[in-house]
Amino acid sequence: MSVIHRFTGVIGALNWEGATHREYDAPGVVGASGKVLIGRDDGADNFVFRYFRVLPGGNTVLEHHLHDHGVLILHGRARVRLGEAFFEVGPNDLIYISPNDVHQFHTLGDDPLGFLCVIPNKDRLTVVRQEE
Repeated sequence: MSVIHRFTGVIGALNWEGATHREYDAPGVVGASGKVLIGRDDGADNFVFRYFRVLPGGNTVLEHHLHDHGVLILHGRARVRLGEAFFEVGPNDLIYISPNDVHQFHTLGDDPLGFLCVIPNKDRLTVVRQEE
C-alpha cells in the first residue's frame, strides 16, 4: 500500500509525519541524528530512504558496507571522505558511494548538514568495518 509522509519541518531541522527519529551513538559519531522516511514499515521491500542531520562540528561514523548509497545534500556543507579522497559538498550535490568504499561526512561551517540517503533494504546492511 502506498504511503505519504507530509513535510512538517523547517530548513535546517527537517521532519516528516511518521518518520522515526534516531540519535546515533556509534563510536566516533558526533552530533548526528536521522530518520527513516520510507522503509519496511511502509511496505518498501527494496530500499530505505533516510534523512540525516549532523550538527555544526559533528560527523557521521567512518565506515564501509557491502551495499552502495545514493546521497543528496539538502542543506549545510560538509567534507566527505570517499575511500582515501576528500571532497567539499553542499546543497544539491549528489554523491554515489560505492560498495566497500570507506566514507564519512564532517560538517563545515556554522549550519547543520542535512542529507537524504537511499540504500537497499536487505539483510546485508551491517557495518563491515568501523575505522578508529
